[in-house]
Amino acid sequence: MDAFTTGLLQRIKATESDLTRARDEGDDFLVEVEQGELDDLRRLAAEHGVEVGVEVGATPA
Repeated sequence: MDAFTTGLLQRIKATESDLTRARDEGDDFLVEVEQGELDDLRRLAAEHGVEVGVEVGATPA
């Protein structure tokens, strides 16, 4: 796995974690921000052929 793929997958995992935390805390604004970031990262992954698992409760890319 190259550095781009590794970094992208790490960013996706961190953003999924941040999104879950925002949902758990009931922070609707942060949920929107993190979901937008996650959507962008998943789109970037798809454009580069990087396969990403889907977290439970996450919006599919």
